[in-house]
Amino acid sequence: MLADSNTSVVMPVYYQVALRQGTQWAFIHGETFYNHFNLPKFSISDTFLGFGTSMTKVAREFSKINGGKDGYYLANILDEKYYYCGRLPQDVKNKLFELGVGKPDPLDK
Repeated sequence: MLADSNTSVVMPVYYQVALRQGTQWAFIHGETFYNHFNLPKFSISDTFLGFGTSMTKVAREFSKINGGKDGYYLANILDEKYYYCGRLPQDVKNKLFELGVGKPDPLDK
């Protein structure tokens, strides 16, 4: 869940979200809502390791984008692509829509 309890985001496990505040990176590890293969729940570190990377490496890539400006960042750790989303949790959702992941809820205002 992102910092805004009114914003929920559904995305594949290989997309990971981080929030930059000052000099700190906070990776946000969500909840699994569908586990087709009944796999055990992995820690966020294990998730990154499973894709051959680490939070440190991803944070280093994020720092290259937008000068490491405060806000939300999105990593596709499968394809090694990194994005700055913006300062609001909704900006993550909008970036995912832009990337073709999900679509706006027609009931949202």
